[in-house]
Amino acid sequence: MNSSSMRYLSAQGLHNLARNRLMTLAGIGVLTACLVITGVATLFAANVNSLVAYLGSQNETVVYLDPAADDTTTQNAYTAIMAVPGVKSATYVSKQDVLDEYKSYMEEYADLWDEFQNDNPFKANYSVVVDDLDNMQTIQAQLETIPGVVKVSAPVEMTSIFVKVQHVVTTAGYVLVAVLAVVSIVVISNTIRLSVYARRKEINIMKYVGATNAFIRWPFFVEGVGVGLIAAVLATGIVLGAYYGLTNAAGTLTGFWQTLLGDSVVPLSKVWYWIAGGFLLGGGVIGGLGSVMSVRRHLDV
Repeated sequence: MNSSSMRYLSAQGLHNLARNRLMTLAGIGVLTACLVITGVATLFAANVNSLVAYLGSQNETVVYLDPAADDTTTQNAYTAIMAVPGVKSATYVSKQDVLDEYKSYMEEYADLWDEFQNDNPFKANYSVVVDDLDNMQTIQAQLETIPGVVKVSAPVEMTSIFVKVQHVVTTAGYVLVAVLAVVSIVVISNTIRLSVYARRKEINIMKYVGATNAFIRWPFFVEGVGVGLIAAVLATGIVLGAYYGLTNAAGTLTGFWQTLLGDSVVPLSKVWYWIAGGFLLGGGVIGGLGSVMSVRRHLDV
């Protein structure tokens, strides 16, 4: 097809959107709902991942050193810790640092504080942050084998719970997206099928005079993509508008909830382009697939 034919057929496809208003609105409505649900599931999964990462960074692994360890052993332990795959950082905390940290809790026990000052019972340690909570147990086992290390305290059980929740949410999100994509394709396919049926005589005449299948398909393809893009724009406005309100509300939280959610909610600035781009691409592809599937089944008229 030449460019003039493409323009003409594209205009016909857009005209079909207005001519079949009822079915067009039905297709847009269903696809918009599917995209909105998909967007909500995606943002929920992203925030669960962010929350798990935040909680993981707050639950640091503590590597306690042998009180008899000298400076060389301490330095070698740091080198060995950083060499463990999955370790992001390690911060040295001296015995005095640990004691100073507990000072505010011991203000009412002056005698005990004086005793601790003379004979510090705490152990120097490294505060370790890992980059993947999935490997927490493996990393703990490797840290325990390092010379000079007497104990490793890692939130393995808590981390396991976080990771399981993360995996469940991610898997459920993928399944939901797949199901909604199939539903959307079926709805749009039925919408285009009705349009094909209404124009079956016209299509039959076009085939008799030598029109190619591509020539006949193109207006319906444009119609399907049009439905998909309109639904994508509507869904983008709904989802991003609602998420903007949610992020603003999260910023007004106080106390524990502010500490937990205020620092882990994914900012709108980091997700809006993924949502908008994903909706436009997904809407166009789903609309195009729906039309192709429908027209392919009804070309022999």
